[in-house]
Amino acid sequence: MALSRSGKFLYGVAFTVLLPVALAAWAASTAGIVHIPAAASLPWGLPIAAAGAALVILGMAHIRIYGGGLPMNACPPPRYVSQGIYRLLPHPIYTGFPILCAGVSVAAGSASGLWLVSPIVALGCAALVLGYERHDLQKRFGRAPRNLLPEAGEAAPAVSDVLACYAFVLLPWLVLYEAIIAMGPPPDAIAALLPFERRLPVIEWSEAFYASAYVLTALAPFFARTRGDLRAFSVRGLGAMVVAFPLYLAVPLTAPPRPFTPHTALGRLLSWERAVDSPAAAFPSFHVIWAVLAAEVFARRWPRLAWAWRGWALLVAASCVTTGQHPLADVLGGFATVGLVVKGPALWQVMRAQAERIANSWKEWRVGPVRVINHGFYPGVGAFIALGIAGAVAGPGNQPAILFAAAAAVVGAALWAQYIEGSPQLLRPFGFYGGLLGGTLGALAAPLFGTSPWLVLAAFACGGPWAQAMGRLRCLVQGCCHGSPAPESIGIRYLHPRSRVCRMTAWTGAPLHPTPVYSILWNGVVALAVTRLWFLHAPLCLIAGMYFILTGLGRFVEEAWRGEPQTPVFAGLRLYQWAAVASVFTGALMTCVGGNAAAPAPRLEWIALVPAALFGAAVWCAMGVDFPNSNRRFSRLV
Repeated sequence: MALSRSGKFLYGVAFTVLLPVALAAWAASTAGIVHIPAAASLPWGLPIAAAGAALVILGMAHIRIYGGGLPMNACPPPRYVSQGIYRLLPHPIYTGFPILCAGVSVAAGSASGLWLVSPIVALGCAALVLGYERHDLQKRFGRAPRNLLPEAGEAAPAVSDVLACYAFVLLPWLVLYEAIIAMGPPPDAIAALLPFERRLPVIEWSEAFYASAYVLTALAPFFARTRGDLRAFSVRGLGAMVVAFPLYLAVPLTAPPRPFTPHTALGRLLSWERAVDSPAAAFPSFHVIWAVLAAEVFARRWPRLAWAWRGWALLVAASCVTTGQHPLADVLGGFATVGLVVKGPALWQVMRAQAERIANSWKEWRVGPVRVINHGFYPGVGAFIALGIAGAVAGPGNQPAILFAAAAAVVGAALWAQYIEGSPQLLRPFGFYGGLLGGTLGALAAPLFGTSPWLVLAAFACGGPWAQAMGRLRCLVQGCCHGSPAPESIGIRYLHPRSRVCRMTAWTGAPLHPTPVYSILWNGVVALAVTRLWFLHAPLCLIAGMYFILTGLGRFVEEAWRGEPQTPVFAGLRLYQWAAVASVFTGALMTCVGGNAAAPAPRLEWIALVPAALFGAAVWCAMGVDFPNSNRRFSRLV
């Protein structure tokens, strides 16, 4: 999309002036709903902000110097840039801007800026890279940004490979870990100590093994035998972060250290370590995670001593308990995390195979003029689960308002798909954003039922991810929301003639990105986040807003991998990427205007599951039962 000179000026002003002002206003407006302590420090904040600003400025300057253009998505530079700062970072602007936001927040002592705005900015930059920039660079130049991690191979790692491991794996882990420590233990913290563990003595000399995890983990990249070994260490470390950090935030297990009186130098070292640490960020134990990963690096370096290195990792795990730093649950969680990461590729293949099986599982039954399709089961069950959750968290007396909003969501989904996606081949489609819009409008009617609209919106935020995840299983069977061509190890094949892929595209039997699976996984993350906020009794507007924000960010990325030919593209973005952007901004606005009403304690009444079951049955019929011989509007699903 070409921009005029005035258009370029306005585009630049929007991102360099209006966006920072809007983010500052967002932080100020949400100051009363973020209850995590601020990390106020001018001496720390200013250097962090300066580092972020330097990355942004260098990124912009080097695009101009080496790319011959401006740093604008709408009017990108004509040449691929790999010089200057881009030798070190493929996206210095998107890396530097969140750092700048965090530094300014620390300097200003803004809790909202640090714990709400800056993380969302970081996720937004990541979504823009994954959902647009990467694909655009591949399309225009035939190359994606270079991989930050060492490439696999049998050659010895170069110095740059080792430094990349420190810069892009170990340093981010340290920063994120310290950030969670700075938040402090959650208000609903649960000590994971079992009764017998409380009586165990602290063994001071075992601190030698406990402290050795820091040293040997830091040295592991230097001793990697091959680039492949270093890459495995790096990739598994990042995978462990993806598993561990959400658990640190979502699971309120803490590790209060068992008391002791130090009598030795190692005891005094242990006592000092406790003084600078926190019982938070304990489950799973990062000592166990990094010890196991580092031990494998050393075992590959010296195979004859593999038993010794793996034995050392076990001793580190044992020291977590004997030093009184971790309960047994943290240790087992650490081993489970490593196992999940190491087996990740195999687990993905199992998941991919199951997705492909579901994608080709279409079955239908005729009863006179009526056809029942098996895929309606999934959204029906999803609707039941979502309403059950929404009713439980909202509490008794709010079911009528919730049912009304849910019905409005189904109507909105049908109308949206009919008039936005409408096609003579799709007589009764359903669109997610129509459902989101309809449900939101339905929630505004909550005062008619004596209920707060924010309570309904937040309750649906807790149930919505489950409904959407189950609905994506229907997408697999129907063939809608399908992906674009993918590598064999990633893609799934659609073979059933009833699948929309086989009926409307030329990709029958070709491996396609399993975008419904991507959506299911992301909805699991969203569900974890909003449910945790509810149990923390966060403001209702924050819960609802975070659902809109996180759902929008995930959908923006997902759309980049989708391959539906009927989806229109405007100004370089697919229609639903624009809808995703609107969802993010709507969520941010919700957090500013919704007040401080806190989420109530969940309370499930079994009788409330009856209307949820009836609504689930209605959704099952709407999305799985049709009249195939009729040509009337809304009569057919296929």
